[in-house]
Formats: sequence, structure tokens, C-alpha cells
Amino acid sequence: MIERKLYDTTQPPEKAILVAVTPKQQPDELTQEYLDELAFLATTAKAEVIKQFVQKLERPDNSTYVGKGKLAEIVSWITDNPVDLVIFDDDLSPAQVRNLEAELKIKILDRSLLILYIFSMRAQSAQSKIQVELAQYQYMLPRLTRLWSHLTKQRGGIGNRGPGEKELETDRRIVNDRISFLKEKLEIIDKQSVTRRKNREKIVRIALVGYTNVGKSTLMNLLSKSDVFAENKLFATVDATVRKVVWSNLPFLLTDTVGFIRKLPTHLIESFKSTLDEIREADVLVHVVDYSHPAHDAHIAVVNQILGELKCSDKPTILVYNKIDIAPLDENGNQTWSNSNTAKSAFISAEKRINIDGLRKTLTHEIKLAHMQIFPNWLEPEVFEGL
Repeated sequence: MIERKLYDTTQPPEKAILVAVTPKQQPDELTQEYLDELAFLATTAKAEVIKQFVQKLERPDNSTYVGKGKLAEIVSWITDNPVDLVIFDDDLSPAQVRNLEAELKIKILDRSLLILYIFSMRAQSAQSKIQVELAQYQYMLPRLTRLWSHLTKQRGGIGNRGPGEKELETDRRIVNDRISFLKEKLEIIDKQSVTRRKNREKIVRIALVGYTNVGKSTLMNLLSKSDVFAENKLFATVDATVRKVVWSNLPFLLTDTVGFIRKLPTHLIESFKSTLDEIREADVLVHVVDYSHPAHDAHIAVVNQILGELKCSDKPTILVYNKIDIAPLDENGNQTWSNSNTAKSAFISAEKRINIDGLRKTLTHEIKLAHMQIFPNWLEPEVFEGL
């Protein structure tokens, strides 16, 4: 009998360092919060963060993002320690990437590229895969010059162009053709999505929105009794999931949408237009907040800003403070949240199922209001006043 050996083919996590440039007036606590979020993104991408570098400048250096002294410090640290990649907390220009790669001599990622990589890992449907690929090509196009740096010395004479420039021109044409092709495919999918949404015009539509990793998918599973993928990682799901729910003979559609995050790449927002249309066409928004996060107020502001850009700020919105079971206590050891729900807010724990009945009551009221907008004669006014 032949003995078979099993080999572990899993790749060890890449070791990463984080680099951020912050304004001088920015508090250290806020800087650390941003770095913690970047570290969480890196962990989601299966990297191991081993060091963080921060420099306070009025604005990032145009050529190397950080100043010369800080760059020398990073180079020295990389020389003495095993590092696979450096992740920067802001978008880098093509020139900055080229200069940093020449100095650091290892893989360089900026925040947008890291988020795009995570989205490519998470995309499941054909639509989301096309959306992510389109965003990646749009990100890549202005940065193609650095891909052909190995040919920069091969130049032709007067009136001729070297092979490096020819390769770059060819690459640009290929990428532009691919972008056009992907946009055409998305237009077809968008038309199909519009047709599907038109068929839903006679039913109330509820959209779960919020910062990433606040528990939207967990709440979706709880309210709709479905099995949407949920995990304690950023962007656990990037596909819009729609489920039909019926409460007390009152049907409605519940949609779980992609989570938002600060500095969300513009290309990604543009590419996910059809997914974000689920938010634009919803009758009621359920804005889910991680109440246990110390910066939940800032997260609310980020989501409200993006909703404003989507022209959805005026939609009826229920603010749902989730994860109250792990929210910090005040200095007297008391809970910092209120047990009572209001007409426009609810304090819950989706995982522990705390105060879910209160949320259902608040949400049912909004669903009935929206239902009456679609069917004005559904209930007599005096009957509805008591609901």
C-alpha cells in the first residue's frame, strides 16, 4: 500500500506595517482609531500587522507621502525586520507609489487598493464580481506607468518610441477596452435590475444601511429568518440581498446592502450603482449602528454623508443602535443606553435578541405608513391612528 503524505498548502499571513500621515491638530485618540480600522481591514485581508508608523504633517508629501526622516526610519525598520508589505492609510499617487517602491523595495498598498482586494475576496454574485473588477481597472488605469519601469532605459532615437512606451500604450488600450466591456455588461444587468425593482413597486421596501461590521447581516437573518452570511470582519458581504418578509399579514421586502466606511473608494461607489439603487428606491431606511464602538457617532456621520451623496437623506429612517449587550458602562457602572424605543430609534442586540420586539413595533409602524402611501385606502384613518 502506498503511503500518502498530506501537505499544508495554506499560505502564512503576510506581515504588514501601517503608515499614516495626520494633521497636526488631530487628536492622538482619533489617529489611533483610524489606524485600528486600517489594521482591521488588513486583518480581513489576511495580513498580520506588526508595526505602525504615524507622522503629523499639514499634508502628505507629494513625492513619498511621508517626510524624508520618517521614510528613512521606515526603511531602517524594514531592513532589520521581516516585512512583506506596507499599507498606507490614504490613496497614493502613481509618483508616490513609484518613489516608495524604489525606497522600500517591497509591495506597496494604499487604502483603496486594500478595500478593493477585500471586495474581490467577498464578491459572490456575477454582478458584484463585475462591479469589483471594473473598480479595479479604473483604479489601475492611471497607475500603469510603474508597471513598465523595467523598460524605461530602452528608448528609441529621434522620431521613434521605445518598446516600453509601446507596451504602455498597448496596456492602456487593453484596460480601456476592458472597462468599456465591463460597463456594457453592467448596463445590461442594471436594466434587468430596474425591471425587477419595477415588479416590486406595489410592496414596501426596507433597506438596511450602516457602517461596515455593525451587524446588518445578523439583523437581516433575525428579521427575515434567512441565512445571509455574517462574520465579525469588515465587508463580510458585498452583495445586496433581498428577502420577502410577512409580519401579521403585512408583506415587505428587506434588503441587506453593502457596508460603508470612511474614505470609501470613489470608483467603488460608482461601480456599485445598481446595488446602491436598492437604497435609493427603498421606502424606509434602517440605519444600523454599532453602539459598542467608541466612535459610533463618527460612523453615523460617515453614513449620513454617503446617504446625502446618494440623495437619500430625506427618506424615513429608523436609527437602530445594535450590540448594546457589549456597550461600555458609564463611570457608575450603569448602562449607557435607554430601554425605551422611540418612533425613530431602537436599542437592540441582534446577536442576543435583546429588545427585538420593540424594534419590530417601531419598524411595523413605518411599514404601515409606507404601505398606506402605496394603497391609500388600505386602512381607515381612525383605525390607523391606534396602531
